[in-house]
Amino acid sequence: MHYAFPHDFWWGSASSAPQTEGNSLGGGKSATIWDHWFALQPERFFQQVGPRDTSTFYQHWREDIALLKQTGHNSFRTSLSWARLLPVGRGKINQQAVAFYNQVIDELLAQGITPFINLFHFDMPQVLQDLGGWENRLVVEAYTEYAALCFGLFGDRVKYWFTFNEPIVPVEGGYLYDFHYPNVVDFERAATVAYHTMLAHAGAVRRYREMGRDGEIGIILNLTPSYPRSQHPADLQAAKNADLLFNRSFLDPALRGRYPQALVDLLEQYGQRPESRPGDSEVLAAGVVDLLGINYYQPRRVQCRSNQVNPDSPFMPEWFFEAYQMPGRKMNPWRGWEIYERGIYDILTDLRVNYNNPRCYISENGMGVEDELRFLHDGRIEDDYRIDFVREHLIWVHRALQEGSRCLGYHIWTFIDNWSWSNAYKNRYGLVQLDLATQRRTVKKSGSWFAEVARRHGFHKEVNDGQ
Repeated sequence: MHYAFPHDFWWGSASSAPQTEGNSLGGGKSATIWDHWFALQPERFFQQVGPRDTSTFYQHWREDIALLKQTGHNSFRTSLSWARLLPVGRGKINQQAVAFYNQVIDELLAQGITPFINLFHFDMPQVLQDLGGWENRLVVEAYTEYAALCFGLFGDRVKYWFTFNEPIVPVEGGYLYDFHYPNVVDFERAATVAYHTMLAHAGAVRRYREMGRDGEIGIILNLTPSYPRSQHPADLQAAKNADLLFNRSFLDPALRGRYPQALVDLLEQYGQRPESRPGDSEVLAAGVVDLLGINYYQPRRVQCRSNQVNPDSPFMPEWFFEAYQMPGRKMNPWRGWEIYERGIYDILTDLRVNYNNPRCYISENGMGVEDELRFLHDGRIEDDYRIDFVREHLIWVHRALQEGSRCLGYHIWTFIDNWSWSNAYKNRYGLVQLDLATQRRTVKKSGSWFAEVARRHGFHKEVNDGQ
């Protein structure tokens, strides 16, 4: 069967400044929370590889953009570094950073690759984290100023902007589950961080529209479908609770300009609702996006709790559900994550049916593999598993398109093997292999396959192999 996609479909990949640029304390850039945390606790990073040792895009941007072209990209999403552009968080601009980002944007356009620019990818400048980070409304104001600066500097060429990538991750990692700095475990503070992040998002959207720039602005959310163990009412409610806390807490303000009442009621019931101020609701209402980015990797499977919550334990999302390990699930054995391709279709269907079918695109989807050199043959990574992963997800995207979804593109995570927070280079995701010792770049089998799919705007799959 042939799966054909629209000829204006976006084919590309996603990356971020902190995971690819390197030179993390050079070129006038100040420390982010990642530089700070690595200096404090390098043992918490895989093989003690920190943010200085990322994939050197700062030095090799021209070579890397040529490889984007070679692997079929007509679009590419990356982020700007707040700490590079504004080393003290606000005020004086680092002109070295302006020159660097101008070169990158201009070269992307010269190669026929549309830049998608994200403003924040988990990399809070440490000078602002010292003020409380997203817990402090002064940082919300500083972010809005930073966003407006970027719109002014680059908005003549950049037509697709995103305020945040996966804003729930700093909430989960930094304030609930201790896998990001500042390593706090406190739901009330987490809720404040989430709320202030969406105020910052909405403030940036409003500034963008006030400036009259010719383009679109959105947000990138990691939408993880919550599937119940059974159709029993208790399991169904557990799935609704998980969806409310992890998906709708950001999706509703981004697409509807307000929080779901069920979430407000739940937080009020347990005394966890963050402080709001007069005018906040008007700011949030102004933050409805033009374009939604969707990151999808794996499903969330839940069931009702098997025992009562200890009321003296810390308040956590798991008060309302617990994880369910579905027998027979398909797994990525090298990453430990479930592979459920239909989940990408279920997300797009939910958006079409329940959220008025917004303009959207798949902004991240990919397969991480540990010790990928085991698949090196004749100088190339033979990653057929990644080809299968992407193809099967694209089949479900195609089905959603056939049913009317306004999904405009597909970006894989990621273009080149890159540094991934405390996991460093443990899991490789790239279409291009990176040799850390030599910085040599080599296109994998998946990179050549992806280039051909993008060139043809589709692919063929035999119907006798399971579809």
